[in-house]
Amino acid sequence: MKIHLDLDCYFVSAERTRYPFLKDKNVVVAKSSDKKIFSKDKKQGVILGDTGAFNSVLEFKNSYDANNILKAWKDEFLDENGDIHGIVIAKSYECKPYGIKTGTPLKEAIHMCPNLIIIPSDHLFYQQLSQKLKTYLEFKIPVLEQYSIDEFFGDLNGWVKNSDTLEFIKDLRDDIKEKFDLPITIGASKSKWIAKLITDRIKPFGVYALEESMVLDYTKDIDVNDFPGIGRAISKKLADYRVKTLGELRARPNLLYLYGKTGVELYERICGTDNERVIPYSDRRGIGISRNFKAI
Repeated sequence: MKIHLDLDCYFVSAERTRYPFLKDKNVVVAKSSDKKIFSKDKKQGVILGDTGAFNSVLEFKNSYDANNILKAWKDEFLDENGDIHGIVIAKSYECKPYGIKTGTPLKEAIHMCPNLIIIPSDHLFYQQLSQKLKTYLEFKIPVLEQYSIDEFFGDLNGWVKNSDTLEFIKDLRDDIKEKFDLPITIGASKSKWIAKLITDRIKPFGVYALEESMVLDYTKDIDVNDFPGIGRAISKKLADYRVKTLGELRARPNLLYLYGKTGVELYERICGTDNERVIPYSDRRGIGISRNFKAI
């Protein structure tokens, strides 16, 4: 089987490994959205090397210690006029009842949840921790692909029997929690994309192994927009034809075949018959940096 590993609320979980008092609290990780990108205060700029699936990027390392972290957000996000800048890039599960989402302006998030704890993002730390986890996983999984900073694919074929997969991924999840104090969800299936679909549905801290014979029944009522790879253009086309579920889409393959090879590959993915390989290495795509600025 192939497996998909997805760290739960990764940026928040990473901060909780070094600030344990954040556990079970309403926590968001936020990034600046103004000209502070150019500031050298409390920051150390670095260029990261190739880190697998994600590119080399310019990052900034926070220098806050545990004693100052609770008030550090004011230095980062509060300007001289008392205005709050920044956006939420990760939130703990405890924030869900308050309606806080990724991309919520920080000022709004504070009003939505008065007892909110705000942590300035530290992407260098997140990538370093992700790299440590990757090194560990390479000893546990014969073929490993880093899909993003907090996601991995693995191929267990020839290493773990299908009948033993559920026990293997449960032990792996528990080992990662014990060794790294990071909660993770793991899904397993013959198809890597069905495995990814599973993890999206069983978070947080879930494990599930789906037998090949159960793929069609398991996925038939899932919304088409929940499947990885169905973007806005295809989603709009499917809505025009009133296709809402993966089961309905599988019954009308021509709607995807209109998109040529890409559509055929996507159809095979939703059927769980794609047989796409887990790819250990990805080529570097470039060097990038981004920041959101306050609207004029």
